[in-house]
Amino acid sequence: MTGISRRSFTFGASSLALGGLAATQLATPAVAAPAQPAAGTPGAAPTQPRSFGRTGPDFPQVCGDYGNQNHSTLKKITRQNVARLRGAWRVDLEGGDTSQSQQSTAVAENGVIYVQTRQQGVYAVDGRTGAVKWRRRLSARTADLRGVALAEGRVFTTDGDNYVWALDKRTGEVIWRRQLLTADEEGDPDAGCDPEQGQCGGQRGVLAGAVIHYDNRLFIGMAGSTGGARGRAYCLNATDGRIEWIFWGAPGEGEYGNDTWDGDSWKTGGAVPWIHPAVDPDLNLVYWTFGNPYPRTDGSSREGANLFANSIVAIDIATGRRRWHFQSVHHDIWDYDNVMAPVLADLRIGNRLRKVVIYGSKTCYFYVLDRATGEPVHGMEERPVPQEARQKTWPTQPFPGGEPFVQTHPTYDNSTRPVPFYPWGGLYDVFWDRATILYPGAGGGADWSHNSFNPRTGLLYTGYGLINSSFSNTRGGRVNTARPFGQGTGGGIVATDPRTNTVVWRKPSEWSLAHGNGILTTDGGVMFQGGPDGVLHAMDDTNGQTLWSWQTGAGVATSPITYEVDGEQYVAVLAGGNGLPYRDVPRGDFLWAFKIGGKVPPAPAPTPPSKVIDITAAAVAGTAVNFTVTLGRTWDAANRRPAAQENTVSTSAMAPQHLTVRVGDTVTFVNPADNTRPHSASSFFESEWDTDVLQPGESATHTFTRPGTYFYNDCVYPQSTGKIVVTR
Repeated sequence: MTGISRRSFTFGASSLALGGLAATQLATPAVAAPAQPAAGTPGAAPTQPRSFGRTGPDFPQVCGDYGNQNHSTLKKITRQNVARLRGAWRVDLEGGDTSQSQQSTAVAENGVIYVQTRQQGVYAVDGRTGAVKWRRRLSARTADLRGVALAEGRVFTTDGDNYVWALDKRTGEVIWRRQLLTADEEGDPDAGCDPEQGQCGGQRGVLAGAVIHYDNRLFIGMAGSTGGARGRAYCLNATDGRIEWIFWGAPGEGEYGNDTWDGDSWKTGGAVPWIHPAVDPDLNLVYWTFGNPYPRTDGSSREGANLFANSIVAIDIATGRRRWHFQSVHHDIWDYDNVMAPVLADLRIGNRLRKVVIYGSKTCYFYVLDRATGEPVHGMEERPVPQEARQKTWPTQPFPGGEPFVQTHPTYDNSTRPVPFYPWGGLYDVFWDRATILYPGAGGGADWSHNSFNPRTGLLYTGYGLINSSFSNTRGGRVNTARPFGQGTGGGIVATDPRTNTVVWRKPSEWSLAHGNGILTTDGGVMFQGGPDGVLHAMDDTNGQTLWSWQTGAGVATSPITYEVDGEQYVAVLAGGNGLPYRDVPRGDFLWAFKIGGKVPPAPAPTPPSKVIDITAAAVAGTAVNFTVTLGRTWDAANRRPAAQENTVSTSAMAPQHLTVRVGDTVTFVNPADNTRPHSASSFFESEWDTDVLQPGESATHTFTRPGTYFYNDCVYPQSTGKIVVTR
């Protein structure tokens, strides 16, 4: 590899940003002056830039302002009166449809809420009464929509067919629409993804992330890295939808960073910007985060650091050119994409005012960088990490000063306790073809939910997940980043002082809170967050103490917002659930608003998600299979019998995978004589039975004496997991 030094994979700045100097040196850690107010107390942060915009009666964009601080200056709802919060109104946007999950965070302006649904509806709703003022149906193709932009009398949105729409804010009428991710955008063959034109070799991808508007420009990202889509970040003219510039996540030939990809691997490089950016109007920069490279867990075909995957890039708003970048994970093979909306803040560190961008998440670290230069505020150390030659791993990874905001390795005292028989490890441990449990997993640490920076307390609030993944390459039918069957889940909320990058307090939860469960803070001293069980909580922002809870009827995978109508403060949230990390999260289309003294009661509590990664295969009665489980075979559901061929890579090579029996029944576990490998069946974590290793033709039995649900796996091929439900 040539052209870019090893250090500049982590931190690279253009001469424009640094006055002609190549700034690749590591920063000296800043020391806070003793006289500074303590974290969590008034005055801990200086006044934030007015150019970010201020929330108040309105909550005009996703995360509230250009800095993504997700904080409101409203303070009529306080710690003292929040217990009197009740439903002001509720509207079922899609008629009560529970077939789809929802990820759209609402915005509010002049007493009207604007929100989307996965069913491709865009709604304007009266914020005082809940009456639907207008609805616009966009597409027949469902897709995750995460928020609209409001400006110039218009509502800007995307749809599942990759169109960008400008709608009249008063009526919902179409003003213009523009399709992106096409083979030939603006007549420029280099802008498209037609494989014949040599720009891309994977899937086209789909538009993703909330739309952001600034200075008559729209910033729109995309998803699709799991299919080899080559990432691009769009800037459109808001007047007519013209493309002003495109920034490629995987640089093309002749572009900075292209030589960090082996051969033509950049054409299917992934590195998609699937969450919305932050904007600093004073520096004229947009800060965009780019996801993991492709293939996701097999790095053998893409030698190099793979810029701008796993990076935050500061892009000149006028030209679309890189000012600086920081790569938090080199040559990622763990899905540590760190695609969380970056947060901008001004901090007083020692006697110096620092304008920072806070970036990170899945690695369990925050990276606090200077907004103008990308310089690490708390220092950065490139440390040697474990290596796997077949993965072509990078020899070092960057570790920021401060501390991780949550654990970086599995432990046996919480949900990261690994399922037995897997090899397992922590941050940056390696794998190849053997299924290997690692924490942080693909959804561990903190994923894509919106942080909140509270200027009152100076704290950054984050929802995190304690979620393991089972990693392997994708060859020969192997799965990647699977969550092991029977594995527990958990999480919590953490408050971090970005001046020192250290944890101030942590509130554990029975739920993972890292997948859309955004946090809103307010000047009333109250913070709000919803969970996968459908419960919206109000908490004390100084310690996380729960002050109020409300059942919304569906999992909350969006950020709450607050706004004011006729002098009265409301809180609103869209409750609709999310598919990760819980497959069985309750879904819906429920847009709620709350106020002090409201009259609408809570929703009936839905069935909460399973707290373990459950096996959802259809149950098979023991009597139907002569109380026999066949090891090393998947289940042929159509013919209701074990498959004819042995399988050593599937996660479901127990036939049947889900068996139901009664207390007193005896189950036989058999390794068929025509298998070629040894297998076993061992229950966890209860240690109810263990067959030991069975050679082909051998079997073992177990008689169940107590009811329960028992997960078990194969000690030789541990990803193969089954479930037996025993009833009386």
